[in-house]
Amino acid sequence: MSLNTKSVLITGGGTGVGADMALAFAEQGATVFISGRTKASLEKVAAQHSAISTVIADVTSEKSVQAMFDQIGPMDIVIANAGAAESAPIVKTDLDSWNRMISVNLTGVFLTLKEGLIRMKGKDWGRLISVASTAGLKGYAYVAPYSAAKHGVIGLTKSMALEVAKKGITVNALCPGFLNTEMTDRSVATIIEKTGMSEDEARANLSKNNPQGRLIEPAEVSAAALWLCGAGSDGINGQAISISGGEI
Repeated sequence: MSLNTKSVLITGGGTGVGADMALAFAEQGATVFISGRTKASLEKVAAQHSAISTVIADVTSEKSVQAMFDQIGPMDIVIANAGAAESAPIVKTDLDSWNRMISVNLTGVFLTLKEGLIRMKGKDWGRLISVASTAGLKGYAYVAPYSAAKHGVIGLTKSMALEVAKKGITVNALCPGFLNTEMTDRSVATIIEKTGMSEDEARANLSKNNPQGRLIEPAEVSAAALWLCGAGSDGINGQAISISGGEI
């Protein structure tokens, strides 16, 4: 695969899956921009490849997202990856927590993909990809706002896909299970704090959701994203692709 002529934006590109995707796309020849709110983490990733540039942006702000595209220009590929997770029983979930989860995990995707599509006007090829979760395909206890947001992302993805179907642009969602990333590290820490489990027990508790008995690696998500941008992917549109070892 060669993406020598393609430009790609990856939100939340300073850590986890976003960082891995940035390096994967850069290695395939793409010009890569990674965005986020933390300059240091973005620069750490960019230092690993000359094709990666950084842009500070807050995906929950429409003005910030528009300014981001003003700075980097139209992209061929836009990957809405930025997200966050919080955990609590629904009866202990306050409105502020709900609003935070919806804002970054759903509104942020809406603003990113909408503006990305606007800037693709006149292009006869484009890829819009959201990084959702298996939480968008099923429910998980104690993360109701997160799950609700990810379900919304999949609905958004399917609706957008129908609007662009005749334009040479596709819109798809990637839905990984529990990942071997910093976000899962925080989930492990929460489990340890609330249950008294050891770290190994907490990781095993998350891994058991995957029939393969393991966490999903970021590189597996990156490979799926590259596939959606490669030859022969034109007919893949409006899909929520589970990367979960058969969990769903």
